[in-house]
Parts: sequence; structure tokens; C-alpha cells
Amino acid sequence: MTVSRGLRQAGKTMKSLKFCRQILTIGLLAGVSATASAQMLLNGAGATFPYPIYSKWFDEYAKVDPSVRFNYQSIGSGGGQKQILAQTVDFGASDGPMSDDNLAKAPGKILHIPTVAGADVVAYNLPGNPALKFGADTIAGVFLGQIKKWNDPKITALNPGVKLPDQEIVVVHRSDGSGTTYIWTDYLSKISPEWKSKVGTNTSVNWPTGIGGKGNEGVAGQIKQTPGAFVIENRKSSGICAAAMAAMIDSNDGFTNSPAEFFTSAYGILFWIA
Repeated sequence: MTVSRGLRQAGKTMKSLKFCRQILTIGLLAGVSATASAQMLLNGAGATFPYPIYSKWFDEYAKVDPSVRFNYQSIGSGGGQKQILAQTVDFGASDGPMSDDNLAKAPGKILHIPTVAGADVVAYNLPGNPALKFGADTIAGVFLGQIKKWNDPKITALNPGVKLPDQEIVVVHRSDGSGTTYIWTDYLSKISPEWKSKVGTNTSVNWPTGIGGKGNEGVAGQIKQTPGAFVIENRKSSGICAAAMAAMIDSNDGFTNSPAEFFTSAYGILFWIA
């Protein structure tokens, strides 16, 4: 029996100015063989986003074939990429694709298997969690550190009738190498030439402003305990911390107030094309 080792990518961005999609993939580095035994342990590491469903899948598979066990470490996409390159795991997971440079370093061919689709959303922590709208320029301005307060005219102009506090905006981002970071910085690079030239797209970047949290769980914890927090995270984490999710302007200058419907529709288009 051939046991694979691996990794690669997961989400690309899909932008209608209100949506960054995640597609998580497991990658396998083919060509490393092992002899099957009565008990097989497969070690994996990587993205935190799919960890809950991976755990469920592994448990269910053990019921079908008790001879196979999985050990998956939820350490972030960057860690998953590093470990598969170091051949310390049998498979890795990432929501952001490996760079050409990293692929060239791989000790064998990388095979990629899409596993999970998810979505990134803008979330925030304000008193009463009012329903707010954000345009692409506004979002870029916040993450560039140029829009510093919640009652900035660029935010109030999009939200007439909403009383916003004279309060500092605290950007929260991932502190570890992250596919979520890759997806979001890719989106920012597409909507903001300034972001693209000053910061760029990667799983780990020099953020112009804000505080970091490790893993999606760490980011969710930061937004929950930080008044005025403004963050991009996967929708699962937003639900955990009960943060408000922003409506984001789309390519037709409209706003979505139903993220679930929009994501479902986008996935349908995406997989039809694929």
C-alpha cells in the first residue's frame, strides 16, 4: 500500500467586492511508500479552518476501518506547508496555494485534493452590533490604517442613520502563517493598488496596523474581548464569537445582507465552472 505525504492549497479569492471564498485542499506528496500494518497512523497538519469537519471525518472513518487512525494538528496553513516540505507529516492542509518557490522545494510531486469550501467575512465588535455596510475602498482604508475611527466620514456615509461611536478601530488579524491571511490579502491586493504595492499577498505579511491572534480561534477570541475590533475571518469563527458580520458592496453597487445565500450561490457557480 502506498502512503502519501502531502500538501498544497485551498482557496482562491472570488470577488464580487463582498466575498472572498475559501476552498481548502489537502495535498499529497506522492512517491513515499510504507508497508501496511494492522494499525496505520496517518499524521497531518495545517489549516485551522477545516479542523472541526476533519475531526468528524476521521472519527467516522475509524468506524469503517478501525485499523486506520489520523493525527491532525491544527497549526495553520503556513505550518502545514512547512511540515509537508520537511516530510514530517503524511498530508498537509492549506487554504492558500503554495508558491512556485515552495513547490520547487518539494522532495517529490505534490498532488492536490480539494476538500472543504468556506467563506471569509468582515466582522466587528461594537455596542449593540449595529448592521453596517462597507465598500471596498473603506475596507482597504481600515486595513491600511488610514481609517482609524468608527465615526470616520467614509464609514458614516455608507451607513446613514446609524450612530457610530468616536472610538478607535482595532484591526485584528492572524499572527501565524495563514491561508485566511492569503485569501484576504489577495482580495485587498485586487481592490487596492496601494495595498498591493505596500503589503502584497502572502500567508504572512507585515500588517500596517492591528493586533494578532493565533489561528481562527485566537482571532475569534480577540474580537470577542476587544471593543471596536474589526476583522476578517472565516464565517465559522464569526458564529463562534457572535460577532456582527458586515454587508459588503458587490460589483453591481448593491449590498448583501444574507451571507449564507450569497455564498451558496457563489459556490454553485464556482463548482459548475470547475
